[in-house]
Amino acid sequence: MSDYEGFNGGDDDLSLPRATVYKLIGEMLPEDVTCAKDTRDLLIDCCNEFIHLVASEANEICEKDSKKTIAPEHVLDALKELGFESYIKEVKEAYSSHRQQLLKERMKRGTKLENSGMTEEELLASQEALFAKARMNFENRNKSISDGSGPPSVVAPQTSSDSSATNMQQSSTDSKPVFSNDN
Repeated sequence: MSDYEGFNGGDDDLSLPRATVYKLIGEMLPEDVTCAKDTRDLLIDCCNEFIHLVASEANEICEKDSKKTIAPEHVLDALKELGFESYIKEVKEAYSSHRQQLLKERMKRGTKLENSGMTEEELLASQEALFAKARMNFENRNKSISDGSGPPSVVAPQTSSDSSATNMQQSSTDSKPVFSNDN
């Protein structure tokens, strides 16, 4: 059974990764307590069922709001509707922490440009130079292929019943193989 097989064992069911859940279980239990595999599997099934229940309820709330995307508010409303009000505070804290982490990552990406020491004009000129170099490399490669100076064409091998055999010769001035048909 793979990490992502569902609680019914089918590939179509979505499930939490077993290794991750096993690790979480190990972190939550005291060091002197162990958990049987059957118990861990049952906990995974319960987690999957809980997620499906909350997601289904959040989807219904989302549809009632005439929205196409489930928002965090829909999940919070689903928890409240299903009687899991005690989880709402912790979920809000986790969501807030997640948003702060995303903002930090966005700021970090933005400051890379600011810390480069280049003005916007210099950055644009550098970008244009990179585009021009890439365009020139692309055109040179295409030109060398079309005029025959590029990589050799590969000729399909002929069967022994053909009257002329295909030979591969090594050029003395060039390390590239040369393909030819002897007629």
